[in-house]
Parts: sequence; structure tokens; C-alpha cells
Amino acid sequence: MVSPKQQEDKPESEWTIPSRLTDQVAVNDFAPLSAEDEEVVQKVHTRVIQDMDLSAVERLGPSRGREAIEQGVRTLLAEVAAHLYGERKEMVIRRVIDDAVGLGPLEPLIQDKSISEVMVNAPDEIYFERDGIIYLSALRFRNVDHIMLVIDRIISPLGRRVDESSPFVDARLPDGSRVNIIIPPLIPRSPVVTIRKFRPDKYSMEDLVGNGTLTPEVCDFLRASVQLRLNMVISGGSGTGKTTVLNALSAFIPERERIVTIEDPIELKLQQRHVISAEARPPNIEGKNEVTQRDLLRNTLRMRPDRIIVGEVRGPEAFDMMQAMNTGHEGSLTTVHANSSRDALARIENMVLMAGFDLPTRAIREQMAAAFHLIIHLARFADGARRIINISEVVGMEEATVTMQDLFVFETTSIAEDGRIMGELTSTGIVPTFADRFAKAGVPLESILPNIGRWA
Repeated sequence: MVSPKQQEDKPESEWTIPSRLTDQVAVNDFAPLSAEDEEVVQKVHTRVIQDMDLSAVERLGPSRGREAIEQGVRTLLAEVAAHLYGERKEMVIRRVIDDAVGLGPLEPLIQDKSISEVMVNAPDEIYFERDGIIYLSALRFRNVDHIMLVIDRIISPLGRRVDESSPFVDARLPDGSRVNIIIPPLIPRSPVVTIRKFRPDKYSMEDLVGNGTLTPEVCDFLRASVQLRLNMVISGGSGTGKTTVLNALSAFIPERERIVTIEDPIELKLQQRHVISAEARPPNIEGKNEVTQRDLLRNTLRMRPDRIIVGEVRGPEAFDMMQAMNTGHEGSLTTVHANSSRDALARIENMVLMAGFDLPTRAIREQMAAAFHLIIHLARFADGARRIINISEVVGMEEATVTMQDLFVFETTSIAEDGRIMGELTSTGIVPTFADRFAKAGVPLESILPNIGRWA
């Protein structure tokens, strides 16, 4: 891995870019500019702001707006830095355009479809994730003020703010990418920006089978489970692919059903026509007018939903979600951050308790046992691969404990020479208690899972 400083000290011909960086974007888009060229970019950018109406340019749309800016930049560059030519000149032009109507140094990373996450730790520390592996980019900001300019470009159109009185904020880019921003004094060194990129080409279950996230047999089992209206919780750590799996599973919901999604912020992109998407709202500058996921969920129950999908439960809405699943809204889906299937239930229980509900622990566990059918747990492996490693059935209650049984477990078989972890998600052979629902619907469970135990 080559640091920006090491890159800067080398002549242009000796820049070394990790080979995987060249998959989607030209190498020079990731190369650092010299101090002299950075100065030219800043000078031309200042003139662009002074001489052009950027708000009018933005109204032209992304494509025509960039063309208009490019024409102006080329004219100004001939005046400010006539000595520039060739690829060096084109790099400077691209950077000025990115600063004027894009996200500055982050723009090449945002445009690269193979990159899933972008992380800014400091002006000279920009990281990105590709295929589950984090790389240090050679791109960099000029200084902290340059980062703040890009932050303002992200949050201003959304009516959000970030300052010392409100030092962190969640936002999203026009394409749906999720953005988290936190600034000093909470992070004394520099503003930190984390962008979880939105994928317009959402993974289907067939894609997930192809990349090893699950097997064809498990795909068939989950398809039948969604169509038979089993309630599912998808659990896992940050960046394990929970939302990706949730999106893929939702494709199995029949078109005739009315679906309401609740998110903060909106990330899901369902394929059905009859979908209502609700998004939580943070408090305004006066600290008022907040709308929580719980508010939205309670209102959703009055909207005649067939299915309710909560992008992620992280607070009091967990209780309302269970209530909905127990009162006629079967087939609902949600995700939760957890380290295991068992931990997912413990996390949901803690959310309900911390919300201040005056309920005994046993009552909460009885609600969970009645509400949830399946817990699908994902993990990210050391090789960067994201896989379903466990599918557990919530069976019921035994004294004061919610009982579960593993239906599928990932078994590691070997580690390849290139570091890839080899293995497969296989059936444990345990018959789920809801097997009769499959039978009544005419779904041959034995043909889906050949090694499953005999059932009547």
C-alpha cells in the first residue's frame, strides 16, 4: 500500500497504484496532483465561483452542468496556467470540475461502481473499500476547510446542518448513498466522513448464490419462507450485507401485496410497484419536529400494509415491530446489528427494556418467540467475503428462555492459497416446526433440502 506522501515524492512515471484500483477508473483519477497543480486548481476554482452562477449551472442537471463548467474552466485555465498541457492539464480540469459541482477528491471514488464505501479520516487519509478489503487512496484534500466545503455541498440541499452545537449528522447523496459526518470537537483531528455507497444494480438472490453468500438450496428455502409469510430478522455486524440480503429477499414478495418500508435513511430499493417508503426525520435547528421510526411504524399500522419492512431496528420501534408481526402482519422483515443469531434476540430485548416499557422480561421474550420465525445471520470473513453463516428458527419458550434451533450452518472446509476461505452453508437436517405450512402450500420441503429428516 502506497501512502499519498510516498506518491508525492516520486516522479509521475513511477507512481505505483495497487492493481485492483485500475478495475473501473483510470489510474490518473487516483493519482495525487503536485503542490503546484493543487495551487492552480484552487486558483481556478476561486475564479469559477466568482465568474459563474453555480446555482444556475446545477439546475442544468449533472451532465449539462459539468459540460458548462468544463467550458468555463478551459477558458480560465488558458488565462491562469497557459503552460499546462496534455494529461496534466486534463487532470487539473477534472479536479476543478469535481470541486465546483462534485464532491472534490471523492468524486472518482464515488463514480467507481466497484467501490462500496468511502472513508475520510483526515485531509491526507482517504480510504475506500472494494470487495470487502480496505485500501488507502492516493487522493487527498488540501486541508480541513476543503473537507468542510464538500460536507456543505452534501448537506445543504437536504436542509441539514453540522456545527459545534450539532457536530454529527446523517445524510444521503442524490443517488441514495448513505453519509455520516462527524466534526471537531468530537473528532479533534479532522472532520470524518463515511459514505456507504448505493448500488443501483441491486443484488438478486441469484447474484448472492453466484458469489457464495448462500447456496441454491438455501435460496429455494428462503423463497418459500418469504412467500409463506414467515417473519424474518436479518442480523450481522456493520458492513456484512444485511441490507443487500433484505433487498434480495423482498423480491420474493408477491406483486399483489401492499408493502410499507420504514428507514432512517432510505436505502431499500424494492422491485414491486405497490411500495410506500417512509423515512424518519431528525429534529430541526430548534430541536423540534422530529419524526422517529417508531412514529412511522405506529402510523404504518393504519395504512393497511400486507408487509412491513423496517430497514433496521435500533430502538423503541423494536417493540412495535413485534406487535405488528403478532397482530396480522406476518411476512415482515427487518435487520439488526448483532454478533450472532442468539445475540440478535438479546439486542432486541435490550432495545425494548431501554425504551422504558414497563414489561417483565418474560413477557418481552414471549412476544419475540411468537413474532419471529427465522433469524438469518451474516458475517464478513477475513478475505472480505460476506456470507450467510447461520439460519436459525425461533422455536418457542422453555421456562424463561427463547429456544432456537439451527437449520443451516456455514462450515469452513479450507483456506485457498490466495487467502480465500472455502466452505458452504449446509442444512443441519433438523426439521423446522413450520414444516406443515410448507406441506399445506404444496411446497416439497424434502426436494428443497434433500438431507432433511423425515417429516409427516
